[in-house]
Amino acid sequence: MTRILVVDDEPQILRALRINLAARRHDVAVAATGAAALREAADWHPELVILDLGLPDLDGVDVIHGLRGWSTVPIIVLSGRASAQDKIDALDAGADDYVTKPFGIGELLARVRAVARRTAIHETELSSLTIGDHTIDLTRKTVTGGVRLTPTEWHLLEILLRNPGKLVSQRQLLTEVWGVKYLKETHYLRQYMGQLRRKLERDATHPAHLITEPGMGYRYTP
Repeated sequence: MTRILVVDDEPQILRALRINLAARRHDVAVAATGAAALREAADWHPELVILDLGLPDLDGVDVIHGLRGWSTVPIIVLSGRASAQDKIDALDAGADDYVTKPFGIGELLARVRAVARRTAIHETELSSLTIGDHTIDLTRKTVTGGVRLTPTEWHLLEILLRNPGKLVSQRQLLTEVWGVKYLKETHYLRQYMGQLRRKLERDATHPAHLITEPGMGYRYTP
């Protein structure tokens, strides 16, 4: 069971999500405003937050900033804002994923499962991750099939593999791998992701595991 806080000002969405999540044995709390969400999070300590950006009192990005001031709780944004900049702003503020309204409940539940799995991941799992025909051991830095990766490729790959299913922003990857001075060098990511796909994916032109989210970032899909 996962404690999930759902934040949205549309009563029908709150009701639908509460019913669907509770049916899958999650413990659900709801909030209709940003202020209520921050109070509930502080009092209840949810293990996941599903957050709308268009709240009546606070912008959802401000709520993300408020949560990130003291908590690392995973946050899935569920919003009618569909522009790439809105998504980038939410991810850069600290959101873990972004689902656009109207949404399919199946897709949202899949994202919830991915977050739950990611927060429960153990070091033992990091020794047998699979991409295409290759098994990757992050603890020993080895890949089956005689594949060799450069230190930069390992660094980039490890960030993605340690966050299965998560949309990792371009800003985060560039900052963690190359440093804050390289935030505009998105061609670095395209180059190195291309190299990783050619080395690991069965079909580098149609990757099944190392996925690009155009304009936003990259995602490892197990």
